[in-house]
Amino acid sequence: MTRDGRTAYSLREIAGRFGGEIAGDPEIQVQGVATLESATPDRIAFLANARYLPQLKTTRAGAVIVGEPARNSTRLPRIVCPNPYAYFARVSVLFHPAPPLRPGAHASAVIDGSAVVPEDVEIGPGVAVGRDVRIGAGCIIGAGCSLGDGVAIGSGSRLHANVTIYRDCLIGERAILHSGVVIGSDGFGIAMEEGRWLKVPQIGRVVIGNDVEIGANTTVDRGALDDTVIEDGVKLDNLIQVAHNVHIGAHTAIAACVGIAGSSRIGRYCRIGGASGISGHLTIADRVEISAFTLITKSIDRAGTYTGAYPFEPHAAWRRNAAQLRHLAELAQRVRRLEKRRKPPKRSKP
Repeated sequence: MTRDGRTAYSLREIAGRFGGEIAGDPEIQVQGVATLESATPDRIAFLANARYLPQLKTTRAGAVIVGEPARNSTRLPRIVCPNPYAYFARVSVLFHPAPPLRPGAHASAVIDGSAVVPEDVEIGPGVAVGRDVRIGAGCIIGAGCSLGDGVAIGSGSRLHANVTIYRDCLIGERAILHSGVVIGSDGFGIAMEEGRWLKVPQIGRVVIGNDVEIGANTTVDRGALDDTVIEDGVKLDNLIQVAHNVHIGAHTAIAACVGIAGSSRIGRYCRIGGASGISGHLTIADRVEISAFTLITKSIDRAGTYTGAYPFEPHAAWRRNAAQLRHLAELAQRVRRLEKRRKPPKRSKP
């Protein structure tokens, strides 16, 4: 059931909320969303990739969301729009809104008297709120969260269970931090002295902008001297490591298991594929796309797609090719020597 108590919406009502053009019966009603493959007649599905056109022809959905190129690919009632996937996301939120806010603090929460907590904030069981913490209006702080001294969280943000935010870190408005996120732990700063590692104090903060979402068990280290910064609209998947003094530009999206070494700067509107690695002290330009499993070892100064993943193959073939790669430099030298030998002698001028 939707937040306003409705169990179904007509295409006319949906288009009235989100726009788009209706083709077919505008009064057909749907009660939820589904994929083309699994949809039933009471669901609305979507087509955002031409690979799934065969499923569009066989789907049992009551209605579909399509782009202009697929307008005439089905006779089902449909909403035609420029971006079917984004439109589907909005319809999905309509049918599956976030749980409503329940203001108040659980009896087991420990909140320092100096903390600023508006009356409409929800604080779950076992939450610890330190000195001088500031929580914005309408926030939800899930069970077991820990907010260190001096932390500030913008209005409308949601922390799922067991999020830890270290001292003095700043979280913007409407942030979503999933379970296990750690913000502001010490960066990996160590110096060798007389055969032993000496810890370098990490005295910067983490500063996170508005509308940022951070996936489960992702960690963002505090800066060594200056701050680690994540700008507005950044989306981080699960299990990402962001090291100290990294700066991530607005609206960049990073998939799971990426590691970003210290002091790297990533531009705006970048997309970084899963399990990629970015070495330290690099600069990545705006609108760069990095394919999955790619290792970036030098700065990228222009937009575009960059790929470094080696395609998989049967193990025996991989071993043979890997053996050849070990001798690649030697082979290149031999080729150069052969080219010099084959180079015709210069003709003398008459």
